[in-house]
Amino acid sequence: MKQYKELIQHVLDNGHVKSDRTGVGTRSIFGYQMRFDLTEGFPILTTKRIAFSLVKSELLWFLKGDTNIRFLLKHHNHIWDEWAFKQYVESDDYIGPDMSDFGKRSLEDQHFAMLYQQEMALFHQQILTDDQFAFKYGDLGEVYGKQWRSWQTREGGTIDQIQQVLDSLISSPDSRRHIVTAWNPEDVPNAALPPCHILFQFYVADNKLSCQLYQRSADIFLGVPFNIASYALLIHLIAREIGLEVGEFIHTIGDAHIYENHLEAVRLLMQREPRELPYLVLETDKKMAELTVDDIRLEGYRPHDTIKAPIAV
Repeated sequence: MKQYKELIQHVLDNGHVKSDRTGVGTRSIFGYQMRFDLTEGFPILTTKRIAFSLVKSELLWFLKGDTNIRFLLKHHNHIWDEWAFKQYVESDDYIGPDMSDFGKRSLEDQHFAMLYQQEMALFHQQILTDDQFAFKYGDLGEVYGKQWRSWQTREGGTIDQIQQVLDSLISSPDSRRHIVTAWNPEDVPNAALPPCHILFQFYVADNKLSCQLYQRSADIFLGVPFNIASYALLIHLIAREIGLEVGEFIHTIGDAHIYENHLEAVRLLMQREPRELPYLVLETDKKMAELTVDDIRLEGYRPHDTIKAPIAV
C-alpha cells in the first residue's frame, strides 16, 4: 500500500507541530486524499499486521446499530475499551485506585500499568456479566452505530441511513444523494468520542460501487489502517447486497496527524517494503444483516510483524 507510505512521508516532510486534546502532541497536515482500486486486492496494510478480526467485528457492530462495547468484548475486540473505561473511572461509582490520565501514566510507571490492567480486566468482567453495569458504563452514547441506523429526528422518529442508502442505490443508482453521515451536532457532546469518519458517499458507474469517505481527524499510525480496511469491507458488503462489483475507495482526510509518541513506530514501518495485497472471501449466501465474523475472511494476507504503539485517549 504505497498510498499509505506516501501519506506518512508527506506528514513527516510537511507536518506542523501541534498541540491536541490528548496532550500528547502531533505532526499534522490539513487536507489529504488517497485512492484505492478494490479490484487490485483488499487494501489492508502489509507493512505491519492489522488484526482483521477487529475490523470485521467493529464494522458489524456499527451495522447492527449497537453502541455498547459488550458485543465487541464478546468478540475479543478491545479497540473501544479506553473510552468506556474512562467514563467509568471518572464516575462516582468507581472506588478503585486513581486512574486519572491512565493512558499516559501506564506507559511511564510499571506499577501503575499493572494496576491499570487489573482494573480494566475487572471492568471487562462486569460489562460481560452484569447487565445493569453494561447498560450504564458499556454504552458509548451517540456514536457510529446509533447515527448510521437510528438517527434521531426532531419529530421523535429515527432514520436508518444504511437502509435508506441501500434502497436509493437500487432504485436510483445515478443519484448524487447516496450519503451517510455520523456527524450530528446535537449529539456530539453525548458521545464518548465524537465521530472521526463523519460522512461517506457512494457512487455507481459501470456496474461498480465506489465510496468516498470524509474523515475530519485521522490518527495515521493506529487509526487510518483500520479505517481503510473497514470502509473497503463496507463497500464489498454493500456491493454484494445489491448485486454490484466493487470499484474504488477514496479516503479524504481533514486533519491527518502522527502522534509524537508514534514517531519511532512510524520510522520502523517506513523501513519495510509493502507486500502483495490479499483478497476478501465471503463464502455464504447470507444477507448483510445476518453476517457474522466467521463468514468473512482474507485469503493471502502475509504482512510484516505487528508494531505496537500507545493509543491517545
